[in-house]
Amino acid sequence: MNKVSIDIETYSGTPITAGVYRYVEDPDFEILLFGYSVDDGAVKVVDLASGETIPDDIVAALSNPAITKWAFNAQFERICLSRFLYNKTGKYLLPKGWKCTMTWAAILGLPFSLKQVGAVLNIDKKKLDEGKELIRYFCVPCKPTKKNGYRLRNYYYHDKEKWELFKFYNQRDVEAESSIQIRLSNYPVPEFVWEEYWMCELINDRGVLVDEDLITKAIEINENCREKYVKTLQDLTNLENPNSVAQLKEWLFDNDVNAPSLGKKEVKELLTNASDETVQQVLMLRQMISKSSIKKYEAMLKSKCSDNRVRGMFQFYGANRTGRFSSKIVQLQNLPQNHLPDLASARALVKEGNINALEMLYPDVPDTLSQLIRTAFIPEPNHKFIVSDFSAIEARVIAWYAGEEWRMDAFKNNEDIYCASASQMFGVPVEKHGVNAELRPKGKIAELALGYGGAKGALIAMSALDYGLKEEELDGLVTAWRKANPNIVKFWWDVERAIKAALNNANNIVKLGQLEFEYKSKMLFITLPSGRRLAYVKPQIVDGSITYYGIDSKKKYSRIESYGPKFVENVIQATARDLLIFAMKNLSQFKIVAHVHDEVIIEVPMDTKVSNVVARMTRNPDWAAGLILNADGYECEFYQKD
Repeated sequence: MNKVSIDIETYSGTPITAGVYRYVEDPDFEILLFGYSVDDGAVKVVDLASGETIPDDIVAALSNPAITKWAFNAQFERICLSRFLYNKTGKYLLPKGWKCTMTWAAILGLPFSLKQVGAVLNIDKKKLDEGKELIRYFCVPCKPTKKNGYRLRNYYYHDKEKWELFKFYNQRDVEAESSIQIRLSNYPVPEFVWEEYWMCELINDRGVLVDEDLITKAIEINENCREKYVKTLQDLTNLENPNSVAQLKEWLFDNDVNAPSLGKKEVKELLTNASDETVQQVLMLRQMISKSSIKKYEAMLKSKCSDNRVRGMFQFYGANRTGRFSSKIVQLQNLPQNHLPDLASARALVKEGNINALEMLYPDVPDTLSQLIRTAFIPEPNHKFIVSDFSAIEARVIAWYAGEEWRMDAFKNNEDIYCASASQMFGVPVEKHGVNAELRPKGKIAELALGYGGAKGALIAMSALDYGLKEEELDGLVTAWRKANPNIVKFWWDVERAIKAALNNANNIVKLGQLEFEYKSKMLFITLPSGRRLAYVKPQIVDGSITYYGIDSKKKYSRIESYGPKFVENVIQATARDLLIFAMKNLSQFKIVAHVHDEVIIEVPMDTKVSNVVARMTRNPDWAAGLILNADGYECEFYQKD
């Protein structure tokens, strides 16, 4: 036995949206069906719900790293089977030896669902459409009715015909997954990428401790404040439901305020222009009751395991064009920033439930609660967090690829890149708090918006006007940045030419510096210096533009049009991802509990030094000779931004 392909069907009273780690802790959790295939042989379905048992050799294989276990979204199977085998919270089958067909598909630029992958690859034994209805019937609690005897759950004996179809559905899923593996066999995933996947899964298994007292009090305070603010709004507007966007828009219109939208940015702008005191108060209250980030507290509470750790927040290869991680469950990648100078004091007041003191010290309590969300993640007793992140990583990587020497010199000299950029653009010295300091914001917004072919629209989208820039000067800013960075601009179009050359010469490798481009079997591959490849499905050149199939901005799998600077963005972000992975490997002696963008969060004993972590963070891999890395680090008693 070399490999086992597995698909399971399960029941739990906890919704899967809470994450599989919390899902399996539900007292009613059980595995109903265990479908498997050994070495691509015939699929067998073990009807566990009806009393059948998994063969001993298969049970032994589950914990044997020498035997590969394949599943689509393998984390689900691994964690569910951990609970099934050990019946113990927090004890999980080691990730090593487990491989994920969904991850394999993502690495090749394919969709994340079994059904969609099957459709794209046109496999014969596709996932059955009836599956959703069967899962609703057998895998989640049902609504009690007089007709079903007021039961809360459907068992296999309640509809034997459906149950037989469910078993066939389970069999078909294994067959579909095996077919996908066969279709993808010409594009094997390098073993070092699987090692990265296993490292990510170990971090998911480890989880992060959350402060339950802070979370529950924050939710309670927010609800109390919200009720008070809604009541005040009702008194001010005489509206039945002032939380209704339509009703509030109408009220504003009647008070000489035209509000096409009540989004966060629009309300802020309306507040700036409002002169009527009552309108100002209404808009401020609207801001406070529309805070959505409080939902993250609720997500923590819903998903935390019995030991108060939230697990499974990181999706390996979640961004499949670059291989970067994405976040799920609590969504760490879009946490509100914290700017409060006294976070510890604010936390203490929230944990005490002291609403009066909060309202006296902080004019916007919902905003304060929002800023405290990060701080709900805490280290275990007698430990601290060390947070370390790369400094200006994308700016460093693009300078390295393009050979933009003035930027490399700025990084060597540890200069502020925004000042250095402004100085290069305008031909004068710029110091952050000194000479020509007013030019630094222009350098900053240009750096943030223009590195990947952006123009005036990109500057506006990056809030250039909020920085005090005028719209009529934006085109000049674009010209100045591009003139200051000729090698980067050249790199954009060199990459585009290399891709077109590869597409016009199938099976030939086109080299550009440290990158290689190859088109074969209807796939475009870009090989990075790390040895990892980016994949683009069925690329074409149409009227001079490059297109390929991928997941678009609306999360749909469709044909996407791209060009040199966008491919450069993929390459830069993918390389930054590889550098983060290398740093995480160097930090493996520490307990990494989370990572966000280019940052790692480590739970360590109190005597661990920040400098030791930063030193490992900034080691260069052999493949990145000449790249100038830098990182910052700090320690904290709860997660926060320094």
